[in-house]
Amino acid sequence: MTPAIRTEGLSKRFGDIVAVEHLDLQIAERAVFGFLGPNGAGKTTTVKMLTGLSRPTEGRAFICDEEVTQSSVTVRRNFGFLPDVPAFYDWMTGEEYLYFAGELYGMAYPNLKKRAAELLELVELKKAARRKVGGYSRGMKQRLGIAQAMLNHPKVLFLDEPTSALDPIGRRDVLDLIGRLKEEATVFMSTHILSDVERVCDSVGIINQGRLVVTSTVEELRTKYARSIFEIEFAEDAAPFIAAVEPLPWFVKSDSVLVNSSPTLRITTRDVAAARKELPRLIAGSNLTLLRYELTQPSLEDIFVEVVKGS
Repeated sequence: MTPAIRTEGLSKRFGDIVAVEHLDLQIAERAVFGFLGPNGAGKTTTVKMLTGLSRPTEGRAFICDEEVTQSSVTVRRNFGFLPDVPAFYDWMTGEEYLYFAGELYGMAYPNLKKRAAELLELVELKKAARRKVGGYSRGMKQRLGIAQAMLNHPKVLFLDEPTSALDPIGRRDVLDLIGRLKEEATVFMSTHILSDVERVCDSVGIINQGRLVVTSTVEELRTKYARSIFEIEFAEDAAPFIAAVEPLPWFVKSDSVLVNSSPTLRITTRDVAAARKELPRLIAGSNLTLLRYELTQPSLEDIFVEVVKGS
């Protein structure tokens, strides 16, 4: 299957400063891809090259197998774009703004009217369609910007930091919308808000100091960076169980901690696979009342910090 987005050695330099260096990406169709990195890592520069707003120093980018150039008009029909700080004409209504954007796309009025109505309903702005944009909240403006980017039925949608300045309710609404958009398009979302990525993204790429460090699904990252700590909670004293576990070759140490005000046994191992096989048997043979048993999972924030520091 042809990737929706592909780059080959994509690079951008500003004098002696390397903003993006030899970026190689392949992003599948109908997926939400989270492009992660700390501020200044090269995320916005990458988006500008992918959308033809900035000429790469080296390398090439392709959208739906068509090369992105600053002069190409046809490739722009394949994608929509919401910048990190979208600008609106505050004196227009939301409906008028979509009509204006649709005319720039060359859309005929009957089709444009129908598409604008569909999108205003999709982004939950139908009731506010005839209100002036100047009276919209920041979250409403972001949703209107996404509707504008979707007007021409794009195959790829670029969203640059779409939730960075929103309050919790605005973020929730925009993320719910992004999760639905992959039914129509591939979504490329650059962000530094890791909880957003955990919520909506199918796969992620982490960039640091202009270099792509890793690309993977969120679940594959969690598996790769899985911690070797098991949390076990018993109704009784766990001392007999600890005595049975300590002599085993995969055992490293045990600690008693409070998790949500409950006494919990934490067992650190050097071999997760062996511990996962043997611990359930040992628990069953202990005759203790098991309340909770869990292999701790690292958050995406933990993984991000580890990957960035390692790079």
